[in-house]
Amino acid sequence: MPNLSDNLYAKQQSLHQWLFDHALPLWWNTGGDLEKGGFYEKINLDGTPCDIDRRTRVAARQVFSYALASRMGYMGPTDPAIDQGLNWLSGPARNKDTGMLYATLKPDGTVVRGEFDFYDHAFAMLAYASAYRVRPEHKALERAAVAIRDKIVTDFSHPERGFEEANPRTLPLKANPHMHMFEACLAWMEAGGDDKWRDIAAMIADLCVEKFLHPETGSLREFFDGDWNALEGEMGRIIEPGHQFEWAWLFLRWAEKTGNDAYHKTAQRLIDIAETAGTDPIRDVTFNELWDDFTPKDAKARLWPQTERMKAYTALAHAAPTPEEKHAAIAKAIEASAGLEKYLSTEIVGLYRDRMKENGEFEIEPAPASTLYHIICAIDEVSSLDV
Repeated sequence: MPNLSDNLYAKQQSLHQWLFDHALPLWWNTGGDLEKGGFYEKINLDGTPCDIDRRTRVAARQVFSYALASRMGYMGPTDPAIDQGLNWLSGPARNKDTGMLYATLKPDGTVVRGEFDFYDHAFAMLAYASAYRVRPEHKALERAAVAIRDKIVTDFSHPERGFEEANPRTLPLKANPHMHMFEACLAWMEAGGDDKWRDIAAMIADLCVEKFLHPETGSLREFFDGDWNALEGEMGRIIEPGHQFEWAWLFLRWAEKTGNDAYHKTAQRLIDIAETAGTDPIRDVTFNELWDDFTPKDAKARLWPQTERMKAYTALAHAAPTPEEKHAAIAKAIEASAGLEKYLSTEIVGLYRDRMKENGEFEIEPAPASTLYHIICAIDEVSSLDV
């Protein structure tokens, strides 16, 4: 199919050029704070950094991004960027008494929010796995991730399975940090980590299938009571199409590792819902939220769901049992890539828009550093495709 092949190659080349020639240099040269350490939270559309409070997850995501860039063949200064993030995680962001991480700090390192945040720690473990993939001789990276993992298991395990949001407990329990813990476990499996990563991944996969997914529709719920029942009221009805695509990407990877085809079928259902109910055919973008009856709740469209759509269809293409199904999935990955490119059209190339309105226009606001993680992962995934 030469037409499909040409379209795929053109998308791969344009995204690769944007990333290597513009985004990666910008988010290090401007986005890295060489004076105070760490990374700026956002960059204004005029190219100046926003010196505001810094979430620990941003430093972790930038470690991931520049480690992946190194594996992709980027010849820019990845090591200084990786070191910048790792030094923030082991320095200002680390509670020296507990070994765990503060969630938010001021630029000077003063703690703003110090309580345990499951989501941030999942990204720290992912950051350590990503750095370890390019620095396998640095065993301290594995020790740091294992120390966080084991403390979470000891102090925050749910009585049944999964993990709490705090100790003492706070509610609701959430699917999203479990998804990123699942992602970190898969990353450590691929980096050569111990068997406990696989055990936790298996537990989370089963928890998602048995508790997070609606038993009748197969859609993914987000918020739960203390016994893993979907919350009563509106919060229990929320579906995020971007997360449907993201879980599908993870389940397809898990299916490949385990040989369990049931996870492939689960992923396919999640993709079908996110595509048919959660993607606007007029704007050709995946929007923010649905209700559990698949009617739109929030039709605005952030950038990150577009990247998860790309990743899900890429994984579906790799797992496709027939050439026809593979080509159909590649066509959807190309379509999703075109959706992403809408957000990359900025005066300073390498920045991006974050939020699209229902009418297709964009909010005028700074570009968040945290989104680079989504973009580079999606570009890497799509780059792996061939017809």
